[in-house]
Amino acid sequence: MADPYPAYRWLRETDPVHHHRGDGTEAHPDFWALSRYADVDAAVCDPEAFSSASGLTFYRDEIETLGLAPTIVMMDPPEHTAKRRLLAKAFSPRRVAETEPLIRDFARGRLAELAGKDDDDEVVDLHREFSAQIPTHLLAHLFDLPAADRPRFGPWVSALTTLQEEGFRPAGLEGGAVTAVAEMFGYFGELITERRAAPGGDLISALTQAEVDGERLDDWDILGFCFVIVAGGNDTTGNLISHTVSLLDAHPRQRELVLADPGLIPGALTECLRFESSVQALARTTTREVTGGGETIPAGEKVMMLYGSANRDEREFGPTAEVLDIRRETTGHLGFARGPHFCIGSHFARLQARIAVEELYSAHPAVTVDGGGAVRALSPFTRGFHSLPATGFAAPRR
Repeated sequence: MADPYPAYRWLRETDPVHHHRGDGTEAHPDFWALSRYADVDAAVCDPEAFSSASGLTFYRDEIETLGLAPTIVMMDPPEHTAKRRLLAKAFSPRRVAETEPLIRDFARGRLAELAGKDDDDEVVDLHREFSAQIPTHLLAHLFDLPAADRPRFGPWVSALTTLQEEGFRPAGLEGGAVTAVAEMFGYFGELITERRAAPGGDLISALTQAEVDGERLDDWDILGFCFVIVAGGNDTTGNLISHTVSLLDAHPRQRELVLADPGLIPGALTECLRFESSVQALARTTTREVTGGGETIPAGEKVMMLYGSANRDEREFGPTAEVLDIRRETTGHLGFARGPHFCIGSHFARLQARIAVEELYSAHPAVTVDGGGAVRALSPFTRGFHSLPATGFAAPRR
């Protein structure tokens, strides 16, 4: 997990439809893994053969273990299609665009607070103190959490990150993390009831009022969606920001291009997400026997979609697939997945990351990360940081 890419390369070349033969224990579950782009892309676009309804990890009993009813990410068409149409009514491009001033003001404020900190021999943790705070702040705004309640939100987000690192294993579903998640569910359940009675202009109110062809979302649909965007959107967006800064730091020529022309930032973000996918792998379950790559996967098997591997497949991206190139023309990577489960919050993620990188390089063009001092979060499913030390936050000249 510290560096999965050599293993991904080996899988693509020698065992593209890999069978991990488990022993039935939690430590060694039985599952399959697809590593080539074409195979992963075909599978995620075929929910009839590769279902999301049994969960997204390699554990067969994850839904029972978590004690949760299925959320939208664990649904297949047509149920998924109907729910997604309702959610999209509230998650509109207009709502995304309206948040740009809020995100930019917050990013500038955080950077102003960090200015000069490393002059006092205090290391700036770029990930914890900047990247990860932007999506947390935005979600609190979208939910319109009362100011007095916002300090509770950060620990809830951290708890969900902890559960993801544990792979949603039974061993990870203990202690403070589960307590925090239970608190969050209770809090949002009450909030949904309040907003149904007195809707405002926030995202939860919009979800309570969303209607398509007479269909509406029930309380569990909304609660489950809140869980999904906190668990799936917060950590991944923060890591996209941190990965972009870290990768550009490690590729000075690419960084020079961005500093000289900030208009290259959107393309740089696309390439960095391809190169270091925030979501490395999620599972589907076969509904029938599937044959490919010289292997036959029986029905009812968990199959991991190795997005991180597919996004570096030279069969799709050419001989430079494992080279960072912010001017790469292709945009067909799987960083936001594809098919029915294409990330519904991708516009928010792109907007936040673009603003964060724009403001960071505008305020502190000399920022440099300490890759050797970085602490990675080791998760089977996501790739990112616990901390990312950085310098170059010089105080403004007077």
